[in-house]
Amino acid sequence: MRKITVLAATAAIGLGAAAQAATLEEVKARGQLNCGVATGVPGFAFTDASGEWDGFDVAVCRAVAAAVLGDPKAVKFVPTTGKTRFTALASGEVDMLSRNTTWTFSRDVDLKFDFVGINYYDGQGFMVRKDLGVTSAKELDGATVCIQTGTTTELNLADFFRINNMSYEPVPIETNAEAQQKYLANACDVYTTDASGLAATRATFEDAANHIILPEIISKEPLGPLVRHGDNEWGDIVRWTLNALIAAEELGITSANVMEMAKAPTSNPEINRMLGTEGNLGAMMGLDKDWAARAIAAVGNYGEIFERYIGEKTPIGLPRGLNAQWTQGGLMYSPPFR
Repeated sequence: MRKITVLAATAAIGLGAAAQAATLEEVKARGQLNCGVATGVPGFAFTDASGEWDGFDVAVCRAVAAAVLGDPKAVKFVPTTGKTRFTALASGEVDMLSRNTTWTFSRDVDLKFDFVGINYYDGQGFMVRKDLGVTSAKELDGATVCIQTGTTTELNLADFFRINNMSYEPVPIETNAEAQQKYLANACDVYTTDASGLAATRATFEDAANHIILPEIISKEPLGPLVRHGDNEWGDIVRWTLNALIAAEELGITSANVMEMAKAPTSNPEINRMLGTEGNLGAMMGLDKDWAARAIAAVGNYGEIFERYIGEKTPIGLPRGLNAQWTQGGLMYSPPFR
């Protein structure tokens, strides 16, 4: 009986290992990463003048493609809405999601997804026109509110108004572009979403100074990439690619110096392990030793990505805040590469 049980367990492990390798092998076989992104959020996921996808979240997709395929351009970007994103991932239409998606209990456990990390610590806020004469979200009783369906913002909004004994009229929208259109057309008094999304949207307004983001942040919105349950090897690849970008900033590795640093061991063992000049961490995930160096070379470290797309010198103008490195008073750090 014991022998049969052991054999059965061994067979199950073998089947599990085969299943776990599925996504990596599929991506390698097709020569392309299918990455789910937002339909369009300035700074985070957008198409440039030549029609190429770019942005803070898009950079994570390109980093994974560089790590796995050696080519940051080997990505098919699949625009997804709040409603369609999870179906796209669960069905296998995309290999991963990298869009403004909040890590919650039910999404992790009930929907069977693995959030591989956090690339932006956010919170839900409210944007109104200055001429509405409102200075606090607690003055919004009776307001009409533009809100994306299929998002955590729906429940957060309901909770906030209930706690404060206020009423509101929801104006459902599917995409950020639709929200912007309705808000500017006065179809709603308020637009609510993640504060970063509000800043990104306001940056596109011709009269941005006439719109204010109210001071209240009513929720915790840890945003990050996610993959399907049941494919741990693929989850490890996406997780540690993100970690490599975060760790690179702390360790002083940039898109400009990474390839030089990867040529020979440095005086820092963690840099050497991450860049493959000591040991071979990549082999543990089915990749070569240069996977992290390629990812960093393709998109830069986390700080470079932040400042390029959404930082204080961009039209979005977001401060690092909680998204600063842990050594600078923020929450960003990677587990050790060892």
